[in-house]
Amino acid sequence: MTLHVGLTGGIASGKSTVARLFAARGVPVIDTDDLAREAVAPGSDGLAAVVARFGPGLLAADGSLDRRALRRIVFESESEKARRDLEAITHPRIRALLTQRSSEAGGAYQIWVIPLLVEGKGRVRVDRVLLVDCPEALQIERVMQRDGSSREQAEAILAAQASRAERLSAADDVIVNDGDPARLEARVAELHQIYLEGLRTRSG
Repeated sequence: MTLHVGLTGGIASGKSTVARLFAARGVPVIDTDDLAREAVAPGSDGLAAVVARFGPGLLAADGSLDRRALRRIVFESESEKARRDLEAITHPRIRALLTQRSSEAGGAYQIWVIPLLVEGKGRVRVDRVLLVDCPEALQIERVMQRDGSSREQAEAILAAQASRAERLSAADDVIVNDGDPARLEARVAELHQIYLEGLRTRSG
């Protein structure tokens, strides 16, 4: 019986770094951001639905979705409706892809990278919630450096997500990613053994 661990955290908290550390141990990692891109790939019905809702101006020259332009529309909108409409298009498609990839991957346990796991309020069921946590000020600085966003844009993205306190309350396990690689590596190694032990306990 495969254990499903939902890896989550706010934007720029370090989820991808943690996921790579688990993958290096041979753990199947399924990233819903990758599935989100697949759900709106050129020629897909998901992309057609996004364009129908938000307009053809979101298409890049090669026919792919301009994700940065879409992000600006969704997170700078004064209404929540734009974000809800986008989620209504993408989330069912992402869940279907997640189910398919998980059944194909196998493994003793799997890491599912789900940035909006807490905001989803159980729309994706996992056995454990693993939170990558860091101070919000550090998140904002990372977003600005990584994406070229303004401070206002970065703060708007954080405001649209669950708060740090809400994530901590929902978490079964926490990894602190405040810039200490050795501590990060040690915590992943520790949780790797815990999840393997949890599987053995569940199995027998």
